[in-house]
Amino acid sequence: MRYIISGGTGGHIYPAISIINKIKEKDKNANILYIGTTDRMEKDIIPNMGIEYVGIKMNGLSKNIKKLISFGTCTVSGINKCTKIMKKFKPDIVIGVGGYITFPVIMAAKKCKINVLLHEQNSIPGKANKFLSRYAKCVCISMASSKEYFNKCDKVVLTGNPRGEDILSAKKGKKSEYSLSISKKLVLITMGSLGASTINKKIFDMIDKFKNKNYEVLLVTGKDNYDEYSKYDNISNVKIVPYIDNMGGVLKFTDLIITRAGATIISEILSLGIPSIMIPSPYVSNNHQVFNANFLKENGAAKVLEEKDFDENLLLSEIDKVLNDNKVYKEMSEKAKSMSTPTASTMIYEEIKKIING
Repeated sequence: MRYIISGGTGGHIYPAISIINKIKEKDKNANILYIGTTDRMEKDIIPNMGIEYVGIKMNGLSKNIKKLISFGTCTVSGINKCTKIMKKFKPDIVIGVGGYITFPVIMAAKKCKINVLLHEQNSIPGKANKFLSRYAKCVCISMASSKEYFNKCDKVVLTGNPRGEDILSAKKGKKSEYSLSISKKLVLITMGSLGASTINKKIFDMIDKFKNKNYEVLLVTGKDNYDEYSKYDNISNVKIVPYIDNMGGVLKFTDLIITRAGATIISEILSLGIPSIMIPSPYVSNNHQVFNANFLKENGAAKVLEEKDFDENLLLSEIDKVLNDNKVYKEMSEKAKSMSTPTASTMIYEEIKKIING
């Protein structure tokens, strides 16, 4: 079968990769083409996987009149280019995983009368997926709360985020690689690949307060912040690193995670049943991270501390409550696992197959 997949930025790319891997596992003769942007991370990640890649110039929506005109121009050009690609490639299905790059791709699929499946990772869908869902045969959602936004699509299926299935097969890392104690519990603090400068600064200001705790802290600064803060790495139970390549391996020996509330990390920690304290980013579209985090909080799987309310003593108190009370810890872990969908990639592939088979 022939598949076109499209999506842009990290929160969309990694679920796309999980779907690609499942397609390759199930369909040994799969011919896959990825359509992404010309200037985002997918342009490097996808070709390095050996997947055929086409870049389309595309800008996001904006209230700025010049950027809005540019969006319109790029959209028209993108639809025309994608239409030519599809007439030549002749896909059996087009799969969109979110991001503004999917707009010309799905519109071209509609023009060419090619069936479409969409995947939404967040509790509040992005503008592209919300609009394009009317042209989809099926929308696969990661959180039940997002179903109400897709009432123009005939079929909405709760599959979960495919990253959740991938993480279960990740090989467990070794604490010794980070000079961590085998006998102590671990708190992982990570705010994404680049880090979150506002929260990082507040955490670094309180780093001495971890000194006498009965747990260890592995702090991931992000590559942009490491040089500035590596000098603080002089407290025996705090380890500081710029980036973790094998995040799945580290998550498998993590007892508590303090993190943003992106869809990918949420799917991973739910699958592993890791209790979390979430500090959602207030700088993302539709404020979707706050909704993501609160969805977990309402279901008992996470604590939430919004950036505007950040207080170091409150954070320390919440850590102690989770790690030092076995009943609280066990309940959060069980609630997290109960929210996970450990067969998400397989479920999505089954929906793809149903569409292709008519």
